[in-house]
Amino acid sequence: MAKVGIIMGSDSDLEIMSKAAEVLEQLGVDYEMTIISAHRMPDIFYDYAKSAEEKGMKVIIAGAGGAAHLPGMCAAIFPMPVVGVPIYTKSLGGVDSLYSIVQMPGGIPVATVAINGGLNAGLLAAKILATSDEELLGKLKAYSESMKEKVVEKAEKLEKIGYKEYLK
Repeated sequence: MAKVGIIMGSDSDLEIMSKAAEVLEQLGVDYEMTIISAHRMPDIFYDYAKSAEEKGMKVIIAGAGGAAHLPGMCAAIFPMPVVGVPIYTKSLGGVDSLYSIVQMPGGIPVATVAINGGLNAGLLAAKILATSDEELLGKLKAYSESMKEKVVEKAEKLEKIGYKEYLK
């Protein structure tokens, strides 16, 4: 049964939102992903958000650009955490999306990551689930250790060969 729902308003958001799916797969977290629009198909969107809990969802990650209603509307309907991913827009660089998502009214919280922050949305969803899952917590700790090791390796390489050679 799915634990995380990943939704986006358009297939143009898929490249960003797939990063959430990739990290959830790496951590062994079940998810489902779909394209759904709060504006173009409000009845289908409402049914999705209303039934997500029954389908075993514990967190929804919602990516949205422009008016960016998807995360906030999810949070208004779905009783568990929603993580909003503001998507970069050509007209305003995603700042419009960011403002739409972070300016939720009192009582309707949406955790929000950086513009195009699909990876961090996946990690945040996993961290939320890890509060009651020791095995997942261990995987997250290993993921963090792996990131640290990669940075240490790069630092050692830079120190060994110098920046000019490093950049080649």
